Amino acid sequence: MEIVMRNGDSFWYYSRLLSIPYVLIKDSNPNVTAASMIAGESIEIPGMFLEKYKIKNGDTFFSIADKYDIPLDALYLVNPTVKPKEIFTKDIINIPRVLPYPSIKCQRKYNTAALNHDISKLLNVYPFIKKQEIGKSVLDKPIEMLVIGNGKKKVHINGSFHGNEWITSGVLMRFINEYAAALSTDKVLNGYKAMDLYRDTTLYAVPMVDPDGVDLVLNGLPENSEWKEVVLKLNKGSKDFSGWKANIRGVDLNNQFPARWELEQVRKPTSPAPRDYPGTAPLSEPEAIVMAEVTEKHQFDRVVALHTQGKELYWGFEGEEPMPISGEIASEFERVSGYKAIRYVDSYAGYKDWFIQEYRKPGFTIELGIGINPLPLRQFDTIYEDTRGILLAALYM
Repeated sequence: MEIVMRNGDSFWYYSRLLSIPYVLIKDSNPNVTAASMIAGESIEIPGMFLEKYKIKNGDTFFSIADKYDIPLDALYLVNPTVKPKEIFTKDIINIPRVLPYPSIKCQRKYNTAALNHDISKLLNVYPFIKKQEIGKSVLDKPIEMLVIGNGKKKVHINGSFHGNEWITSGVLMRFINEYAAALSTDKVLNGYKAMDLYRDTTLYAVPMVDPDGVDLVLNGLPENSEWKEVVLKLNKGSKDFSGWKANIRGVDLNNQFPARWELEQVRKPTSPAPRDYPGTAPLSEPEAIVMAEVTEKHQFDRVVALHTQGKELYWGFEGEEPMPISGEIASEFERVSGYKAIRYVDSYAGYKDWFIQEYRKPGFTIELGIGINPLPLRQFDTIYEDTRGILLAALYM
């Protein structure tokens, strides 16, 4: 919600007037400081919108404020050109309202168009969320990261490392929406104050690591004729890409990391394929390079990679996971989700594996839901309820 500052007003005053945490207003307006505040300047108030109200016979600002349970000055603030003693029946005024949750629809076929739409909407409603383009895919699609919070603890969560696991992007985006809404209303989530998480933890979320693969699965053949031929050949002429896990070049991005990569290479496909091919070398693909670079840049304290399926979570790698903290977090994830925590699996070269090996910090792969990929949308609500506890625990532990 955009408002125009008045003489003598401050972020502190707007925080008390509108019941929005001060730090969120400050973080939503990073270019405005106490020294630079001037009357007439437009600023953003997160988590609120302006509802139009048609004046009825007998209405006054006082009676309207009482009806909507808002401070009288809040009405003055959002109606700067209206003279309260000169309002008439059928005149239109603004009412400041808290935006209802959810504000985005994540239970749908979640391709890049859906993601871009929802990111734009969340940034508009919750401008304390910051967006960074951290790189590009093979087809030059942006790989976006959303950053929320001011804390020293750095937690990274990602989705859609695999094209046909696109449901994980919708799950992660719904969590971001719920978390942002709880912050704006100063609510408690699973027993933890959302604002305490915001102050203690910075969340770095990459909702879609493999945008090309997701769009191939959901939208079909790419427009580029060269890539049409490539993927059709790799898919044995079929236009059904529901089994496609790889990036557009037929490289499995979660087999791309230098964590015993050579052990994975010898038992996987030897040429590009819809799934499992680890490439000619570790970090040969732009999407994998992006994830390695952003991890190195920000030095995350823990990472959570969302995959499907199996209702399991994996938390160890070759005995290099830090103890006891990794085991304690895994046990909490298991408790809040009902998923089975498994320390070791016969798998290498994954993002979580590489993170544990390189940084000796906790890393987790979460296999959401159960069935055959891509999981049906009818599972979405159940998957989300299982997963939100894990994501919250990742922030607060």
